[in-house]
Amino acid sequence: MKFGKTLILAAGLLLAGCETVPSIPASAADEAPPGSWRATATDADKARIRGWYRSWQAALADARAKGHGAEIAAEGVLLQPLAALPGPELPAGDYLCRTIKVGAKGRSALGYIAYDWFRCRVTAKQLVSSLTKLSGSQRPVGTVFPDNLKRQIFLGTLELGDETIPLNYGSDRMRDMAGLIERVGDNRWRLVLPAPAYESLLDVIELVPAG
Repeated sequence: MKFGKTLILAAGLLLAGCETVPSIPASAADEAPPGSWRATATDADKARIRGWYRSWQAALADARAKGHGAEIAAEGVLLQPLAALPGPELPAGDYLCRTIKVGAKGRSALGYIAYDWFRCRVTAKQLVSSLTKLSGSQRPVGTVFPDNLKRQIFLGTLELGDETIPLNYGSDRMRDMAGLIERVGDNRWRLVLPAPAYESLLDVIELVPAG
């Protein structure tokens, strides 16, 4: 009986000791200072960015299963998930840009579509930049935020057809876009949009300086 009381007392002291342990401070990755992409992004878009690699894998697997392995291989580093190089910053200026849709949401849908070149523009702002696709029927428009040594983060909306004013980010989850901007070569970047709302499993927009 005395032994049992001793165990109970020891357990109580252990629990009391646990209650006094200070909480672990949040890591830098969890902090969201005002103006950062983490403070701006919707929960759905944070999840898209966290799951970027799974989206890559699913998209490539679907496209290859539908017979597009040769086209994927021909694009080289552009469609390789781990090809990002240090120095992802997009300089301000005009760009040629083309979209590749990889994987499809439906079994009967095309697993790979590569579009022709259109025009994009990067405009420098204080601390952040804006990226706008100027032509084409589907036009991402949004803000580019710094993140780490190999990527920037894009948060924006999708402008469609003859629309002239983009929706505000966060007002329509079907139009919200979130992605990674990475450098994959000399004067060559890509905007990777995992799990877009429409059609594909992954969109990759290649950007090269115009002229």
